[in-house]
Amino acid sequence: MFSWVRTFYQDLARWAADEPMRWGPCVAPCPVRDSDTDHRKNRARRKAAMDQRTRTLLPALPALVKAVERQLEDAQTCLATGRETPAGAPFTTPAGENLLRRAGASSRVYADDPATGRRRDLTVEEERAFWAWAIVEILRHTGMRIEEALELTHHSFAAYQLPTTGEIVPMLQVAPSKLDQERLLLVSPELGEVLTAIIHRVRRGQQAMPLVSAYDSLERLWSAPMPFLFQRRCGPEDRAIPRNHIYTCLNDALPASGLTGPGEEQLRYTPHDFRRIFATDALRSGLPPHIAARICGHRTVDTTLGYAALYPENVINHHRSFIARRRSLRPGEEYREPTAQEWQDFLAHFELRKVALGVCARDFGTPCVHEHACIRCPVLRPDPEQMPRLEAIHANPLDRLQEAKEQGWLGEVAAIEASLAAAEQKLAGFP
Repeated sequence: MFSWVRTFYQDLARWAADEPMRWGPCVAPCPVRDSDTDHRKNRARRKAAMDQRTRTLLPALPALVKAVERQLEDAQTCLATGRETPAGAPFTTPAGENLLRRAGASSRVYADDPATGRRRDLTVEEERAFWAWAIVEILRHTGMRIEEALELTHHSFAAYQLPTTGEIVPMLQVAPSKLDQERLLLVSPELGEVLTAIIHRVRRGQQAMPLVSAYDSLERLWSAPMPFLFQRRCGPEDRAIPRNHIYTCLNDALPASGLTGPGEEQLRYTPHDFRRIFATDALRSGLPPHIAARICGHRTVDTTLGYAALYPENVINHHRSFIARRRSLRPGEEYREPTAQEWQDFLAHFELRKVALGVCARDFGTPCVHEHACIRCPVLRPDPEQMPRLEAIHANPLDRLQEAKEQGWLGEVAAIEASLAAAEQKLAGFP
């Protein structure tokens, strides 16, 4: 709202410059200040909240990966057991639940839960468990945007030959999405296993991938029929998996994982959380920021650094490494174990720092440059209990000062006045 008001006043000033007779009387100082429309504080708060969310979700990522793998194995075992069980016969799931195979001619496997009286579609449960596992694996290994992952096709695979060794490495071509920039990602063995499982599932024993059209909800366009990796069988036809189905699969997998946050609330992962986790983990592992920016598809390195939630321990570790490098440049004898005599000399130094008026704060191994004139020394730390002694020292030189002035001892006058000024300064330091 403040931005609209400020823009209106700026428009009036611009119109008045073009038509002073018409708009000049309407020009007035804008009541909205620059600071009122400055969103830096809000952006900083939003960045801090996102960083805290990443710091909470990143340590729980290995547990989430194991949870979705276990759920997929249990769902596949449950589905296979249900198919082998005759209609109306009971069977037990890997989770220990007792179900009854439901009768009926259908390609899906249904079962009744006697404990709740609810009918369960074991085929849908296995399908959602598989796609939850697939999207978690792909996003955590690539850091892609969700729209980029859903646009992967069978044609996205490319082979790249290293110019130095001639080795062929598999690459994954990411289609232009947000910034209209195409990029290639290296396919790791773990990612290759996930993509192979997806292709095997989508083919269903056929020689070629089914061709389906996908609807882009952002550009509001239908794509040409393509062999998309993220597609599933819906009745008699194959359809591309929309974004909301991915959210449904993730939301179904998270409650069963049992992951909780610091406040014992259930953790919730979104597809974009894996992108932030990928950027943070990459930078923590030592990947140069400009390489991470190219992998994530960012135009600038600052965008990648904004995604990363750097931990305080990183600063501590880098600082300790800096100190270790500094120590390696110093002479080795500075870090050797002190001898018994050196340790005694060190303790004796602190004993010699105790004087009548307080404590001398001079460095170890340095002589007294003020010839023990402690009242004038700037490194003297007076003891509050010695205030009466300091007052007496301040009062005694007054008679000597008067005598020195009468006798014309100008050097003595200067020395006594310096001592008095130093005593007054130290007395002023007491509460």
